[in-house]
Amino acid sequence: MATSIPHCYYNIPKTLTRSQTLNMTNVANPSLKIPKFSQNSIKNSPLKMTFNRGNLKEAFVSFSAIFVDHGNSLLVNPEEVYAPILELCGTKKALLQGQQIHAYLIKSNLVSDSMFLSTKLVFMYSKCGPILDAEKVFDKMHNRTIFTWNAMMCAYVSNREPSRALELYGEMRVLGVPFDSFTFPCVLKACSVVEDIRRGAEIHGLVIKCGYDSIVFVANSLVAMYAKCNDIIGARKLFDRMNERNDVVSWNSIISAYSMNGQCMEALGLFGEMQKAGVDANTYTFVAALQACEDSSFKKLGMEIRAAILKSSQVLDVYVANALVAMYVRFGEMRNAARIFDMLDEKDIITWNSMLAGFIQNGLYNEALQFFSDLQDANLKPDEVSLISILPASGRLGYLLNGKEIHAYAMKNGLDSNLQIGNTLIDMYSKCCCVAYAGLVFDKMLIKDLISWTTVIAGYAKNNCHVEALKLLREVQTVGMDVDTMMIRSTLLACSGLKCLSHAKQVHGYTLKRGLSDLMLQNMIVDVYGECGKINYATRMFESIKCKDVVSWTSMISCYVHNGLANEALDVFYLMKETSVEPDSITLVSILSAAASLSALTKGKEIHGFIFRKGFMLEGSTLNSLVDMYARCGSLENAYKVFICTRSRSLVLWTTMINAYGMHGCGKAAVDLFSRMEDQKLIPDHITFLALLYACSHSGLTDEGKRLLETMKCKYQLEPWPEHFACLVDLLGRANRLEEAYKFVQSMQIEPAAEVWCALLGACRIHSNKELGEIAAQKLLELEPASPGSYVLISNVFAASGRWKDVEGVRMRMKGSGLKKNPGCSWIEVGNNIHTFLARDNSHPEFYKIYQKLAQMTEKLKKEGGYVPQTKFVFHNVGEEEKVQMLYGHSERLAIAYGLLSTPGGTPIRITKNLRVCGDCHTFCKLVSKFLERELIVRDASRFHHFEGGVCSCGDFW
Repeated sequence: MATSIPHCYYNIPKTLTRSQTLNMTNVANPSLKIPKFSQNSIKNSPLKMTFNRGNLKEAFVSFSAIFVDHGNSLLVNPEEVYAPILELCGTKKALLQGQQIHAYLIKSNLVSDSMFLSTKLVFMYSKCGPILDAEKVFDKMHNRTIFTWNAMMCAYVSNREPSRALELYGEMRVLGVPFDSFTFPCVLKACSVVEDIRRGAEIHGLVIKCGYDSIVFVANSLVAMYAKCNDIIGARKLFDRMNERNDVVSWNSIISAYSMNGQCMEALGLFGEMQKAGVDANTYTFVAALQACEDSSFKKLGMEIRAAILKSSQVLDVYVANALVAMYVRFGEMRNAARIFDMLDEKDIITWNSMLAGFIQNGLYNEALQFFSDLQDANLKPDEVSLISILPASGRLGYLLNGKEIHAYAMKNGLDSNLQIGNTLIDMYSKCCCVAYAGLVFDKMLIKDLISWTTVIAGYAKNNCHVEALKLLREVQTVGMDVDTMMIRSTLLACSGLKCLSHAKQVHGYTLKRGLSDLMLQNMIVDVYGECGKINYATRMFESIKCKDVVSWTSMISCYVHNGLANEALDVFYLMKETSVEPDSITLVSILSAAASLSALTKGKEIHGFIFRKGFMLEGSTLNSLVDMYARCGSLENAYKVFICTRSRSLVLWTTMINAYGMHGCGKAAVDLFSRMEDQKLIPDHITFLALLYACSHSGLTDEGKRLLETMKCKYQLEPWPEHFACLVDLLGRANRLEEAYKFVQSMQIEPAAEVWCALLGACRIHSNKELGEIAAQKLLELEPASPGSYVLISNVFAASGRWKDVEGVRMRMKGSGLKKNPGCSWIEVGNNIHTFLARDNSHPEFYKIYQKLAQMTEKLKKEGGYVPQTKFVFHNVGEEEKVQMLYGHSERLAIAYGLLSTPGGTPIRITKNLRVCGDCHTFCKLVSKFLERELIVRDASRFHHFEGGVCSCGDFW
């Protein structure tokens, strides 16, 4: 390499003057008496042997010694001296030394007189890179041989200017320059690069006309040309017609052709045929064969090829080693790739890049960053490929600072103008949630392709900059660039985030108009309509998909779940089971969520059984969802069984189990579980502490809750969220420590959020603190003027105080804002069906029997349990008798009555309610559990209540 001899200058002997140099005229004059070197003396000279060894420094020393030894003697044939050293400069890419030789030749007037040396100069410059210097030498030549034309044409091809090479070929045709066999490989390679098969076929005809088609290396060039122009059939026909197929290059050409065209089995089959034919493989053969092993299904063949490589040579060639590393990377076997890497004494940047890409492709991002650091420590300069590989690691890990450092390196080394690096930087910054920088990179890009636009739109959409994403799509249309499905998907993500139906419909219409609607896009449209709450649109889109895959079914199930239609989600799941499409882990998470939202324990167990029968691994989100499902279905013991049977428990699983205890009012158990988690050296996060505070709040563990908040801040340096503060306020409020709760709110270093005031207002309503209640109500209305829940809570506080005018004012204000209160709703699972009841509902087919049973129950509880309706829990300005009737018609009582009618005696009755159970219904449930001897498990919007023998698990603290 030229870089291996930096700043190394070699002086031409000053004893040589122009008068001592023989020009072409002198050579033609036989009368001059010139001391001659015989042909053998040159061939066997130390200079020639030095040239053959390829040592540039030694060659220049020997070159200088010739002139020192012979003094003023004239060289009879300077071409024999200068040509080899120019070739050596070209081979070693030693531009500086080549320019020194060129300068001396000009000074000695040898260039203009020697076509041979001029041709060698063209060769040297073409190898060293400056194509303009090669052109200058070529243009100044008065006479050119075919070797000169070939050298210049090859110079263009070598310097990535194939079109110029083809222009030169055309000029040769016009001038009638006779071609030789070495002309065609060069011009055919130019056709390959520009994929001009028409010109290539034309040249093929000329090859046949000139009779060069039987020459092996010309035939090989033709095979390679057809292959690179994607005419694999033409390449194979040529190969099969070749008379001599014992040349390794011929086999390499056709094996590479099939490998490059993705026909891996054919490539490997030819490799086998080549071995049977007794042709020895070389580096290029092995590289092509290894590249054909495209995935792990070729593992056996790959191992056989590796065995052949080791058998053929004890020293591993760097090119073969690179191909082996790349193959192991494709197989996902990074350990084997690392072994090959470590075996190599000399590693080039391709070797390092192959390993780097392997770490990224196999998700080993931290290892990739360490390896990138090792690359720099090895005094290798990362190139474009290195940066394109390493930037995704910073993005996936969210290491913004690391990504910025790599960006700075790219800018410093002038690599940031590379289109692919620019696109990768946009993606990295987007994944690091730094869309401002992603936008700056995008804006500074001089050239933007479809990937640039798609990446930046996706970055904005994923970082909640939905409006900006839609604006960019309009810009794409303005500049007239074709929009593809990837860009539409990113745009739909923005529509989903905005929950804007009009935008979603426009994009959907655009895709239909442009014919861009593939399966992935159709699935995404189902998702978007679901996010926008348009179930009918989502359903119609889902039904229009002809070949539904697992994503299609999962999208529809998730759509129903997210819109509170858990029954419909279960129906779709059962329908899916009847098809040949198998659910995946995402489907199972969605359907477990549906069962959990319904508290449908029977259905949840069915899904658990399905998971077990199908052999799904219980891990990750599926495992967490299963524990959560059992907890939300009221089966805490099953939730704990799943938890305890799991060997490797993630932080999310511990948090899910803590939350399960909290839902069931087992605050002490939740705190104990947290201590066990700490013993396992797991570091809790914000969600863990939120679950703990929630558990303490619903178990009356006031001091424990305050201690945990301090632990969160001091021990784990976690800044509390508004939700954590709200939990503590709720905890103090439930314990009737309202003044302490209010002081805590006033002392908060951040502005109290709506959740905090809502918790305080709820406590004020329970404990009838009118003064603090009014303060909290006013703050809540200021912060959440569009929340129906806030209005309802404030209305109930006023109603409890008998302030009916204020109640009417709140309700009118709510109505004027277009807000509606969610009606109370309860449901019960009986058999394989979910039965739903609203307050004073008469829509059920058996409503007459239900009301009859409810009347009997109420009468029995009045006589035997002393039940007296507590009308203070009715927040309507009506008479006492009507208030009593309203209490009797509460949805949970209708569900309990139906449960008593429809389930065997002695079995628990499981009820779920969307709102908080009122105080009167809570008393009613306790009496039912005692005097009707039935265990009731009621899940309301706040927690679980286990009623048994007249006692509730919440201890009347909910």
